[in-house]
Amino acid sequence: MYDTQLSNYIGDTPMIEIGDKLWAKAEVFNPTGSIKDRPASYILNDAEKRGLLKKGDTICEATSGNMGVSFAWLAAERGYECVIIMPNNMSMERKKTLELYGARLIEVEAGAFDDAIVLRDEMCEENGWFNCNQFGNPLNIEAHVKTTAAEIIKRFHGQDGDEGYIEALVTGTGTGGTLMGCSKGLIDTWPGLKIIAVEPDESPVMSGGEPGIHGIQGIGDGSKFLVDMKAVNQVTRIKTEDAKSRARQLAKEHGIFVGISAGANILAAEKWIEDNNPTGIVVTFLCDRGDRYFSCI
Repeated sequence: MYDTQLSNYIGDTPMIEIGDKLWAKAEVFNPTGSIKDRPASYILNDAEKRGLLKKGDTICEATSGNMGVSFAWLAAERGYECVIIMPNNMSMERKKTLELYGARLIEVEAGAFDDAIVLRDEMCEENGWFNCNQFGNPLNIEAHVKTTAAEIIKRFHGQDGDEGYIEALVTGTGTGGTLMGCSKGLIDTWPGLKIIAVEPDESPVMSGGEPGIHGIQGIGDGSKFLVDMKAVNQVTRIKTEDAKSRARQLAKEHGIFVGISAGANILAAEKWIEDNNPTGIVVTFLCDRGDRYFSCI
């Protein structure tokens, strides 16, 4: 339907060897530079197929940033209006990107993410807007089963890739879509796969603590959302400043300029490798590009 559109080029991102036994899926190569292009397009494609969206309609989402950027981009591509509700402590680059894509941005107080979700639901109900509902939408999970996990299997177990035993998957959690989708998609191929969830040390919700304000934008939104903790083998807490430092090191040491959550992912994966000395490999994600964080990294 969109043969000439950038949304045809989501996915098929490369795997990059970061260190001994550590591989990262470089989601920076998606059209908006983040992994969120996958579920955003999956959600809108489904709505279009079911006749829930037509040109000129308004889509709305609460987000810490990247999913909002993906929806704003897709709205511009397909002729929708877009309203994004976001905490006011997100990076200026994210806000500017949303503006350039033509989205209307509504900001809420930092640390009040539940308020953003409630406001989204109320505004969609009052105005008849399409509620993307990333935090409760099973398509968020399915997108990663069908695309992200399938690509990892092809790379390490398929005819086009090297035979490889993936021992652990390490990923930060925002909505939980990546974690749950990849867990579900990979477990049949590697039944012993360990799932390591990464969260900000300042907002240790999955560890049983209280939500808090932190600087690892894109993860740790204050709730478990789609995450089924029975699927998680371990939760690793990473401090904001450590994640920022590792992201800067990746740029200097590997020429890979990525965001803060990617720094957290790499740190958590390196720690798991150090603690467990795996015989197989560990896979994580470079979730987004670093140019979305010039003002705060």
